[in-house]
Amino acid sequence: MVSLSLMLYGGLVISVLLLFKKMSNVKSPFFKIGYFLYSRTRIGQYYFQRELSKAKQKFEHGHSVTQDTQFDGLKIHPIPMSEDNYAYLVIDQKNDVSILVDPADPEVVQEFIDKEKVTPSAILTTHKHWDHSGGNSEFKRRYRDILIYGGAMDSIPAVTNPVADGDNIEVGSLRFRVKFTPGHTVGHVVYILDGSPFNCPNSLFSGDHLFISGCGRMFEGPPTTMLRSLDSLLELSDCTLVWPGHEYARDNLEFSSHLEPDNEEIKEKLAHVLQLRQSRACTAPSNMGEEKKLNPFLRTSEEKMLQILGFEQKPTVEENFAVRAKALAEIRERKDKFKYKL
Repeated sequence: MVSLSLMLYGGLVISVLLLFKKMSNVKSPFFKIGYFLYSRTRIGQYYFQRELSKAKQKFEHGHSVTQDTQFDGLKIHPIPMSEDNYAYLVIDQKNDVSILVDPADPEVVQEFIDKEKVTPSAILTTHKHWDHSGGNSEFKRRYRDILIYGGAMDSIPAVTNPVADGDNIEVGSLRFRVKFTPGHTVGHVVYILDGSPFNCPNSLFSGDHLFISGCGRMFEGPPTTMLRSLDSLLELSDCTLVWPGHEYARDNLEFSSHLEPDNEEIKEKLAHVLQLRQSRACTAPSNMGEEKKLNPFLRTSEEKMLQILGFEQKPTVEENFAVRAKALAEIRERKDKFKYKL
């Protein structure tokens, strides 16, 4: 009888989580229940493990074909996981040290570690969701001295070193700056790698905050919070490389082209991405220059974008931020209706 009750309860929970995954209305009671179970309980971890198993059956060698990007003593390798996630292995070849970003699937990530014959010194976790933090505990078991960094406000599993806005992390010549970017979750952070020791551009590891032509959903913050977080990225130089947490480029650019059909640069970028995805090639990295020009979620200050969204009158200085927050919410709603991604 107990076993049957557990099976029925487990089936009910999975049904709620599956419903949560398909729902775009974050205000729905079912969504809130599902999100709480996914993000705050071990039930979410179980659900994530189930999703990993399904993805491995679907993609024998991962959802995307990736290759490393090399500079002067620096190697960055995207690692495809689950349905569309990316972890990253970042190697300082000069000092023979390495770090991992969001290595949620230990089995898959370990294959890349073993292939490179490195021992990771640290994990940088962007936020608490299991598809980004789900490997922390296992890697801590495998590498007892590994340091695990994550936002102090985000209840990330197995964190040894909580971080806040402006903190610096150094591993060999790998120097990262932490930027607090709440909105997707209450404690989301991104990590900016200083490229100067390697004679290369800086790199932004953006988790679920910024995607190629998109941004994360506002699960734990209002549009005003997400807008401030997105605005904080506009200070980054145009050459900064963008390494997102998901392979969403095709879906996002299709929406961007739908929203702004006369934008030739978006059409060109979409054509390039479609060509890459024909062979399942990874679309990362982008760069901040492209994102500032093409990503609608970063362009709420543009008069043209406001007009596209139905804001006919140019806002006054006093109204500007509030209008831009409404515009961000409108873009998010239109994107979710166009094609929903969790």
